[in-house]
Amino acid sequence: MAIATDLIKKLREKTNAPMMDCKKALEESSGDMEIATDILRKRGQIVAFKKAGRCAKEGVIGSYIHSNSKIGVLLEVNCETDFVARNEDFKQFVKNVSMHVAATSPSYVSREEVPGHILEREKNVLKESVKNKPENIIEKIVQGKLEKFYSEVCLLDQPFVKDDKITIKDYLNELIGKIGENILIRRFVRFQVGEDIK
Repeated sequence: MAIATDLIKKLREKTNAPMMDCKKALEESSGDMEIATDILRKRGQIVAFKKAGRCAKEGVIGSYIHSNSKIGVLLEVNCETDFVARNEDFKQFVKNVSMHVAATSPSYVSREEVPGHILEREKNVLKESVKNKPENIIEKIVQGKLEKFYSEVCLLDQPFVKDDKITIKDYLNELIGKIGENILIRRFVRFQVGEDIK
């Protein structure tokens, strides 16, 4: 059974589980949202969602300097305990995300950080680019292009450079599920020789 993208997106927003897991759960449940939620819950995919409200004041600042010494990244990732901050999986996550930031140059951690005036400007540009399309599909086209915009400028929405089948948010949720603590990417700064800091 083919599952509509909108349904997958709704389940993902509801559970915070990775996109592919949401798709599989919906396929197994023949598109029933409640059954799919239960399937994910049984598999522990909602662990990340439940942990999200817990305080994460420990963590590390990771760094990455590219081999040519022309690109560098500082990245702060928080967790609940210093025990987790010393965990090898956590350290590997910080290292991988630091390298990802160096490679993809995102502007923001999440879509919530995109300033309203930048979002409005982007929407206006997108609407202008599709103004000759039928009125009833303009909003859908703009929404689709806006998702692409988020995947270019927001770290959590970007496909992970080491595995483009998942996003950084999916990668983060997998780690949260494995470790069992709230973990969040707090901030980053990317330096490139000759460029201003974003």
